[in-house]
Formats: sequence, C-alpha cells, structure tokens
Amino acid sequence: MKPGEALSLQYHHKRAEHWVVVQGTAIVQIGDVEHKTLPGEYRYIPLKEKHRLTNIGQDELVLIEVQCGSYLGEDDIVRLVDTYGRV
Repeated sequence: MKPGEALSLQYHHKRAEHWVVVQGTAIVQIGDVEHKTLPGEYRYIPLKEKHRLTNIGQDELVLIEVQCGSYLGEDDIVRLVDTYGRV
C-alpha cells in the first residue's frame, strides 16, 4: 500500500482476519480504537468488527493477511466509508 493510502472502513459477516506488518508503519483501526502498528507487530480483526488499514509512513506498507471463516469471497465486504466511492 502506498504512503497515505487507506482501505475502506469495512467489516465481514463470515470471516475474521489476522494482519502482520512486514514493512512500513500503519494505523490499524479495529472498532473505534486506532493502533499504530510497526513491522513485526500483529493485529486480529474479529468477525463482524469494523476495521481499516492506513499507511501513515513514508514508505510502502507491506503486510501479511490471513483470513479465517466459513466464506472468504470478496463479496463479503461491507464498506461503511470508502475514499473510492464503493460504499
């Protein structure tokens, strides 16, 4: 993810997610709490919890994402706020 970019504020009905930052500096919003997250740090996003990822650093943000749940399709994204007009 490029510097300054952000995912939509979203949640999923059928999956939870695990994120590990590999490179860069992120703000991971889980619910109403924002967590500054550095390389090597881990965040868990529970099923149905609103979340967002933002690159607040000067470098590209690289992370590992593991999805767990009964369905992992891209149509299980409920966008609440989106910079790109996909709400």
